[in-house]
Amino acid sequence: MKRILTGLKPSGELTLGSLIGGIKQSIKYQNEYESFMFVPDLHAITVPQDAKILKERIKKNVALYIACGIDPKKNIIYIQSENLYHTNLSWILECNTYMGEASRMTQFKDKSSKGENVSVGLFTYPILMASDILLYDADYVPTGIDQKQHVELCRDLATRFNNKYGYTFKLPEPMIPETGAKIMDLQDPSKKMSKSEENPKGVILLLDDEKAIRKKIMSAVTDSDTKVYYDPENKPGISNLITIYASLKEINIKEVEKEFINSNYGTFKKAVADLVVEKLTDIQNKYNKLINSKEIDDILDKGRDITNKIAREKYEEVVKKVGLGR
Repeated sequence: MKRILTGLKPSGELTLGSLIGGIKQSIKYQNEYESFMFVPDLHAITVPQDAKILKERIKKNVALYIACGIDPKKNIIYIQSENLYHTNLSWILECNTYMGEASRMTQFKDKSSKGENVSVGLFTYPILMASDILLYDADYVPTGIDQKQHVELCRDLATRFNNKYGYTFKLPEPMIPETGAKIMDLQDPSKKMSKSEENPKGVILLLDDEKAIRKKIMSAVTDSDTKVYYDPENKPGISNLITIYASLKEINIKEVEKEFINSNYGTFKKAVADLVVEKLTDIQNKYNKLINSKEIDDILDKGRDITNKIAREKYEEVVKKVGLGR
């Protein structure tokens, strides 16, 4: 079975957009591939983090993923920082990376061009990402189009190392979903719903209560028309709500338009709110049972032990080929 590797960066709260655009894809993949799912907490600290919040969010996000439908029996789930081989291999890869190719990486390039005071960690984190992938001989890495270059860098580094020291690393393929709902901000449907957005009214968090969910959806920006149909260019707000409804109900856009052909916006928004509340209430009930139980720690302990063994074997092969140690 082919192996897939996914990272769940704990840099913010999980949103409805996270569920529809990302977690649902991971649920699909777990039935098709041998799935490795890790929490890249070391990546999170490339920008300032509150230590207490970060530690809480690591466990919280794992619990939410499982509550959403990620099956721990079908996924090896682990925390990056609990495996020292990630950073050890990263150093060796850094020594085989050119400044020019690292400086072309999107996040560093964007932030440094704006004069921001960026860290060395932000500069080198794509190489740590390559280490995350190469340690486990991943065949596929799900990624957005904006992150594709990181997988390409990973492939370049693997090829360079293989050519220099002999075959060691499998070359991973980026997996960019052909279809995957992109959920937009409820108050500004021109931009993606983001966990870091300053206006909380446009973002539905997976742990929002029913009152907050209903209020946010009922006050979502739409247009002056009253007909419910999909037209992202001229009706971005209502089209975003249609996408949410279709994705959660697992039907297509045309079926939504047919269902609400004679409905006004108020009726449609209420139906969307009812569906979102139903889905998130179920997730929250499962999350509340998990978060204070021993189950999450058991899952992470198991993942730590399995991946440390795999990573150690790969790292020791690398060290031997490079000529390190005794």
